[in-house]
Amino acid sequence: MKTINPSTTLRVNGERSRTIKFFTLGCKVNQYETQVIRERFIKAGFRELEDGQPADIYVINTCTVTSTADRKSRRLIHYSHRQNPKAKIIVTGCYTELDSDEIAKISGISHIVKNKEKNGIVGLLDEHNELNEHNEVGIPNAVNQGSRTSGSRRDTEAVTTFGISNFSGHTRVFLKIQDGCNNLCSYCKIPLVRGASKSRPLKEIIREAENLVKNGFKEIVLSGICLGAYGRDLQGQLSLVNVVEALENIEGLLRIRLSSIEAADVSDRLIQKMRQSRKLCRHLHIPIQSGDDAVLKKMKRSYKGRDYLNLINRIKRYMPGVAITTDVMVGFPGEDEINFKNTTDLIKKVLPLRVHIFPYSPREGTPAYNFKDKVNPVKIRERILRLQGIAKACALAYRKGFLTKNTDVLDVLIETQSKENPTLWEGYTDNYIKALVKSNQNLKNQLVSVRLEKITKDFILAEFH
Repeated sequence: MKTINPSTTLRVNGERSRTIKFFTLGCKVNQYETQVIRERFIKAGFRELEDGQPADIYVINTCTVTSTADRKSRRLIHYSHRQNPKAKIIVTGCYTELDSDEIAKISGISHIVKNKEKNGIVGLLDEHNELNEHNEVGIPNAVNQGSRTSGSRRDTEAVTTFGISNFSGHTRVFLKIQDGCNNLCSYCKIPLVRGASKSRPLKEIIREAENLVKNGFKEIVLSGICLGAYGRDLQGQLSLVNVVEALENIEGLLRIRLSSIEAADVSDRLIQKMRQSRKLCRHLHIPIQSGDDAVLKKMKRSYKGRDYLNLINRIKRYMPGVAITTDVMVGFPGEDEINFKNTTDLIKKVLPLRVHIFPYSPREGTPAYNFKDKVNPVKIRERILRLQGIAKACALAYRKGFLTKNTDVLDVLIETQSKENPTLWEGYTDNYIKALVKSNQNLKNQLVSVRLEKITKDFILAEFH
């Protein structure tokens, strides 16, 4: 196993051997960063495989937010090595930041690439003669791409060109505008592996968004590790609203959606912009984590349960029909039945469309790792099942609210054809209701106006307006 350095070269024998596979775990930011790597390999002449055939190179972009994510990352490494024991396996992502020594013990790994280096895995390829004539791809250290000054056209492109032009397998495209986090919640490992909050320049974001729209994407999901912190590290007092306003001016872009945003970052200005905008989707994913004040304090969250509920009520007052989705952690150290009941009570009041429920996972290096009063795993699983039932009831109640409003017409951006019925097309409303629309025409990537008619298990059936 090797770490990336300027003299390292991946050798690929023969034109038909230049194949690659990508595996991505974790958040939208990780998915975006895999696409950056993918495009650079494809530009270099590699062919991506998505079936069961073994590839010559595997890129595994890992996550470390939970111990389950660590385990899944190791499993993918073992799987790749079994599929082709001679393959070059490149492991990158958050799991590599603090656990590279553990990863290095796994058989078959060729390279471990830290987060700061991942964008440069192929970004600074050697000149065309090495790639095309010898089928060799040089992979230099890309901690600081601007430090390479050989003056070649390839080097200049690598320094000035950043971002993606496509998004493999997606109709909605994730656009990373921010990285890192300053919040330091007691359970969270992400600030340790992603560092402090960092924002991308607004001009760079606009340029990338314009290119994505030219390539046919009609909905952009603004993504970041702590999205609402955008702009605080930049000059000019920029904020997330400035990004939205800039993207609203792009002709052909129909929707702008926000990924996860912290409650403290949902400003009145953002709510007002969402209310007025014809493009910004009426959907906010705002993590709760817990509805109990004592647990929230131990988590080092910046709000109390009533603060969160007041925020949601204010949002709904300004934007009737807005969708709230959220995250809830179950089994944080010291959580008892009363604490858990406070969480379920808050969920019932919020009435979220979706709840991502996950068990507390001890992460070494975080303050909570050493907390006492660990919750019994059996009790955690039982609480998760109870919360899942409540979450389903909330989602059903939220969706039913639209069936009673016969005058409501909603726009659905169609994403794919139903696998069960070729006359049905699947898509989402701007407030993230999954809808099925019946049509014999090809509706993919089209925005259609519908009236919601009937609830099924996972969808609402819709009719053309």
